[in-house]
Amino acid sequence: MSLVPVKTPSVVKKMFPNYTWSIPTTEAVIYLTFDDGPTPEITEWTLQQLKKFNAKATFFCIGNNVEKYPDVFQSITNHGHTIGNHTHNHLKGWKTLTKDYIENVSKADSVIANHQSSPTRLFRPPYGKIKPKQAKKLKALGYQIIMWDVISFDWDKDVSNEKCLENVIKNSEKGSIIVFHDSIKASKNMKYVLPKVLDYYSKLGFTFKSLDFTGIV
Repeated sequence: MSLVPVKTPSVVKKMFPNYTWSIPTTEAVIYLTFDDGPTPEITEWTLQQLKKFNAKATFFCIGNNVEKYPDVFQSITNHGHTIGNHTHNHLKGWKTLTKDYIENVSKADSVIANHQSSPTRLFRPPYGKIKPKQAKKLKALGYQIIMWDVISFDWDKDVSNEKCLENVIKNSEKGSIIVFHDSIKASKNMKYVLPKVLDYYSKLGFTFKSLDFTGIV
């Protein structure tokens, strides 16, 4: 498993207070997010699972995938979910010049804007890796940088279905932003975990909401 912790430590959140890590609330609400789509093999399945529980989520889309699969992207918006920007080519910020990184984000934004009524101002850096200068420029452009409170590790082939589920169940709480991936690599764990997470928290009286610029739709 990666050295990245399943539950983001409070000290990290305090070090980067300008990023959104969770949504402060006393309500029984959880924010599911899905990175790396749209992907025909798993995104449509994900949408059907969410629909069963009247759950809304936020999909951080790769611009290149939106270009390749516009119908799948349209299906996300048709189901009433919120869209976020995940760069055009899934760039790792730490290894990319700031100028090139911002241009890549803008390219993804243009593609996304062509397929929905308004541009998104939600951004999640791939791998969670972004330079302070990149973040500063994106904030100046009006983006809200969305990180996470809990990461499922659904993509990791060394993480079992059961462990992936445990990662979410043992670490999520009111206002948690949880990361899943609607990608082929994550599909095995996702197909096991997502229905169980939706069922588990629904029975506890939780609702699932999507994010907008201010945090809640």
